Amino acid sequence: MQANEPSAEHSAGDPLVDRLIRLRAEIDAAATTSGRAPVEVALLLATKTQPAARIREAISAGCQLIGENRVQEVVAKAEALADIPHRMHFIGHLQANKVNQLLPHISCLQTLDSVELARKLDARLDILDRQLDVLLQVNVSGEESKSGVPPAEAADLLGALAQFPRLTVRGYMTIGLNSPDRSAVRAGYRRLAELRESAMAASIPGASGAVELSMGMSGDFADAIAEGATIVRLGSAVFGERPGK
Repeated sequence: MQANEPSAEHSAGDPLVDRLIRLRAEIDAAATTSGRAPVEVALLLATKTQPAARIREAISAGCQLIGENRVQEVVAKAEALADIPHRMHFIGHLQANKVNQLLPHISCLQTLDSVELARKLDARLDILDRQLDVLLQVNVSGEESKSGVPPAEAADLLGALAQFPRLTVRGYMTIGLNSPDRSAVRAGYRRLAELRESAMAASIPGASGAVELSMGMSGDFADAIAEGATIVRLGSAVFGERPGK
């Protein structure tokens, strides 16, 4: 799931491009410090509320992996982004009644958290005659405000997805604990990595290919990388704070 990365050749004093280059350097440094190769960590641009023109700038700078939280934004921006190579992941909670709207526009759903949603996706994908990469969303923090299956149920969900041939499980996704306690946040990320390893050790169907760990955002991506993140989702660190925040 690696994406093209920003490089200095794209920079002409554009603050957005400069931030992308700096953040990529910070990601690389965090990976190296953790004893990992920088190429193991992909940068996903979280583009919620960003206009298509701004997203195009970031893609043109070399960041072709983007993620949206809202189906209506994916659909609204699709035409404006259609002519520029990129990969769209959906990183928000998906309601079953919006599956048909979303599927034509994404290459990966990072927030699969139920067999019911998987069944709906698989049926629609069968009509479209295509496959879809998915990540299982796990609620490692236990916060009620966050979607995802509890860690204790992740293995069962992974095993159940073997019945849906149109879905390819690529790994796991989580949203970190909302806390200033970095050790507590890191413990949640460590838990996700442990779930991946235990599923592989138990030879659960699909576990051998479920290697991605999408975790870490603008405020804590270095900690997530230290715990094994393969995808970090950065929004405000790239585009600045959202309006009204």
